Amino acid sequence: MSDVFPERVLHTGSITLRPFTADDVEDNRTACADEVVQRWLPLPRPYTVEASVDWCTKRAHTLRESGDGIHFAITDPADGRLLGAVGLKRADWHELVSEVGYWVAPWARGRGIAAQATRALGHWLLTEQGFERLELKAAVGNIPSRKTAIKAGLHREGILRNAGRLHTGRVDVVLYSLTPSDL
Repeated sequence: MSDVFPERVLHTGSITLRPFTADDVEDNRTACADEVVQRWLPLPRPYTVEASVDWCTKRAHTLRESGDGIHFAITDPADGRLLGAVGLKRADWHELVSEVGYWVAPWARGRGIAAQATRALGHWLLTEQGFERLELKAAVGNIPSRKTAIKAGLHREGILRNAGRLHTGRVDVVLYSLTPSDL
């Protein structure tokens, strides 16, 4: 097994997970500047066009090439529009553990796409990629993300004190996991 995830496109239900492209820049900038996304993710503030170009055309791809993880644009298969993002980070190739993260654009919320994307990515990670554990860390106060973790089939394990960082400072996070026996 190589220590880099293969570039992939995953199709599931009503969404497609694919690499970010320059076509995603404007929707990515708008979504990442959204107050809900900014509240729960320590993204650049303000989230500029330059930051979006960097993410969509360079950084998301460099993270895959470095072995850190893989990041997907969650898109509508009908028109290709960006609906959100889901990705793996902190891939530990020795222990076969990685952490998932996601966000959903304001125009796509309430449709269950983050849970669907997380389920698809978790299944791919634990079956095709041979990993043994997927982790998700959500701020204690981020109830929508915590509900998404459960809907995606992850199991709550407990609270990690002071383990997260937001714009407002350090926060406790709830740890969720998915293992091959959960599939």
